[in-house]
Amino acid sequence: MFKKFAFLVFLVNFLSASNAQEIDLNTLKMADGFSINIYAHVKNPRQMTLGENGTVYVGTRSGAQGSVFALLNPDGSDMATDILTVDKGLRSPNGVTFKDGDLYVAAMTTIFKYKNVTKNLGKNNDIEIITDQLPDEAMHSQRYLEFGPDGLLYVPIGSPCNNCMPKEERFAALHTIDLNSKDQKLTSFAKGIRNTIGYDWNPLTNELWFTDNGVNGMEDDLPADELNYAPKKDMHFGFPFVHQGDTPDKKHGHVKNISDYIPPVQNLAPHSAALGMMFYSGDMLPSEFKNSIIIAEHGSWNRSEEAGHTGYRVTWVKLEGNKATKYQTLVSGWLQNNQAWGRPTDVLQLPDGSILISDDFANVIYRLSYKK
Repeated sequence: MFKKFAFLVFLVNFLSASNAQEIDLNTLKMADGFSINIYAHVKNPRQMTLGENGTVYVGTRSGAQGSVFALLNPDGSDMATDILTVDKGLRSPNGVTFKDGDLYVAAMTTIFKYKNVTKNLGKNNDIEIITDQLPDEAMHSQRYLEFGPDGLLYVPIGSPCNNCMPKEERFAALHTIDLNSKDQKLTSFAKGIRNTIGYDWNPLTNELWFTDNGVNGMEDDLPADELNYAPKKDMHFGFPFVHQGDTPDKKHGHVKNISDYIPPVQNLAPHSAALGMMFYSGDMLPSEFKNSIIIAEHGSWNRSEEAGHTGYRVTWVKLEGNKATKYQTLVSGWLQNNQAWGRPTDVLQLPDGSILISDDFANVIYRLSYKK
């Protein structure tokens, strides 16, 4: 049973936790052959994207004064050589993606395009507004951006509430924008998605997969977060009618049939806040990781003290075709004695096959590598 004021207690613990103390990488656990080092110290890092010349761009969630950073590493070493500010004073510029020399940034209501960002680093950038009509509801307003194999820009709009029937169809959905069109309006791609902050395309099929966060306040172990598969447009993944593919909602579930909705391919740990994900296509990690899915689990806040927290780790899901055959921990240890000192938010593959992991609580980006 949930304890009263659990969320407030968790926030107080976070404010007083070991975020300010020295980071001890020795507490992190991973299989033999893997190692982890600090790639860069960045305040509140969220989504990452790889640009030109080894530069990694990083968005942040920091309220009305959020920044976007560029981590320079032209020689491909295990640490960034310099950190530059691309822009600042933005309203939660959580999402970033790079395409054809331009950087795209998703703030709360606005998507910006920084033209020829590599050339303009450290200067007044040539900035275009793609749209400034995204909703400004505070809940689930952080958005990750990605370009799909179809050339469209994908933009999620989460539910404006924990568990409700959104009044507008644009909520609880994943949309696309055709940047070659004149109006550049949002077009719905998939519905029934409470809040996705991580998606990628299978390099073997060019089909979309995404994480989704389950509702809060039901039970400690219900519902699960989800890993979903969307091979075509206009699929509905259940929210708010059904949770984790098999549990009708007590308020909304009586009006629909479970079979009307697409179940997850893999139930993830309940309340683990699965965020950024990617397909691994590199050669550095052992061969079983090839074309598997790597997920950053930010960590729970709404489980009871008795149940303990979930998440605070990086996991991986092995696929055979379109089915999950394995869901295991890749890196853990950010949670010690049920107290967190770090919270993974995104994962990014570097050209050498190593993986960056952003952590918006410890204010750091790690590099995970492997050597036989």
